[in-house]
Amino acid sequence: MSQTAPFPKLRRGLVAILRGLKPAEAVAIGKAVHDAGIEAIEVPLNSPEPFASIASIVEALPGTALVGAGTVLTAADVDALHKAGGRLLVSPNIDADVMGRAMHYGMVTMPGVFTPTEAFQAIKLGASALKFFPASVLGAAGISAVRAVLPASTLIGAVGGVSDKDFAGYKAVGVSVFGLGSSLYKPGASVEDVAQRARAAVAAWDEAFGGV
Repeated sequence: MSQTAPFPKLRRGLVAILRGLKPAEAVAIGKAVHDAGIEAIEVPLNSPEPFASIASIVEALPGTALVGAGTVLTAADVDALHKAGGRLLVSPNIDADVMGRAMHYGMVTMPGVFTPTEAFQAIKLGASALKFFPASVLGAAGISAVRAVLPASTLIGAVGGVSDKDFAGYKAVGVSVFGLGSSLYKPGASVEDVAQRARAAVAAWDEAFGGV
């Protein structure tokens, strides 16, 4: 079966979701998050001039950083993400056109799923990892029930209403990647505030998963 690029081996399974980020603050916020120990950064496309922010962060961070877009809904979005230098594609849904274009560029993909039907469709379309969204609605028990019927090698992520306080509970049911949104960054937040939140998330991850 064809697959988009495999999810890379990050030091921590954390993705910073910077919804509402503005290009003028992108580099400072991106560096703060990365310096704290979060290597994957997602700028949702419903942010102001998202591709400008993505391009700036890609240029500012080391090549090992996994930078990309969230809320990717069309193949045209994928083209623009590639042009900006992004390698990570996150979406709230599973769409064959989007996945096909992402595969063309060799991107890392994390489409949103909620049901077994959607999860298997995402696997069939070659997803690098599954983003159970909104995770706070399914909860660890709901994700565990769906995961029980999926291939054992499936990489499971939890996004939506997830904070560093939830890591241990989700880890127990096999979740290894977490998308942190409003618990990490909100529009207007200072660089230092984001840095502190990122460091707290990293510390919580290290405690739950036994360090890096």
